Amino acid sequence: MTDPLATTPISPLRQRLIDDMNVRRFAPVTQRNYIRDVGRFATFLGRSPDTATAEDLHRFQVEQREAGVPVPTMNSIVSALRFFFTHTLDRPDLARRLVRVMHPRKMPAVLSPDEVARLLNATTCLKHQAALSVAYGAGLRVAEVSALKVSDIDSERMLLRVERGKGGQYRNAMLSADMLALLRQWWKVGRQQGGCTPRAGCFLACTPASRSAPGSCIGSSSRRRAPRTSPSGWDRIRCATASPRICSRTASTFA
Repeated sequence: MTDPLATTPISPLRQRLIDDMNVRRFAPVTQRNYIRDVGRFATFLGRSPDTATAEDLHRFQVEQREAGVPVPTMNSIVSALRFFFTHTLDRPDLARRLVRVMHPRKMPAVLSPDEVARLLNATTCLKHQAALSVAYGAGLRVAEVSALKVSDIDSERMLLRVERGKGGQYRNAMLSADMLALLRQWWKVGRQQGGCTPRAGCFLACTPASRSAPGSCIGSSSRRRAPRTSPSGWDRIRCATASPRICSRTASTFA
């Protein structure tokens, strides 16, 4: 089946914006969001955004505020439009007319050790327990947990390698002995189920094989606990895997 967006012609203005973002190595998600936000402004304007005036920008932000657009969304649109007017159109005078909205940041709710234990023990699937343990214990985001590969686990230095996290940055996260034992346990169970193989790549991501494998979710009453010591002769878990591909769908061309 042919993707309709693949045959949609791209306007020269939008192509210029894409080229400017590619030169600066923007992440695919950032490019998708910037194209969407500039397209949103073009829809409001009813004409090409390169003909916008300072009054148009003022009316656009007023309309957003009256429509109840959340503050983080408004600030994201401001970032996209500032890049568009500053780098693509070379109109920094218009970029300066855009106003970012301040909003209070709430303190996160920190779970107690007992609450964390109850959360992890409430899982009915060994894979979910491993994913939640990595997210909480090592401070990984959801996308970073799902992209974690076996080759990212360094049991000699007790580190987790995070590839292209937020902002495309690489970093290392601490790996505890209990977490390593739990990951090794899931690796063995996942291989038996056919959903955790070197070809599967991200071994904490949900694959068709792991979803359909019998017994893939181990009930709380029969769930096997992670051993505190690693199996004999298995000091490192390594395998060559390919990085996950990032696919994004772009918005329609500018008016």
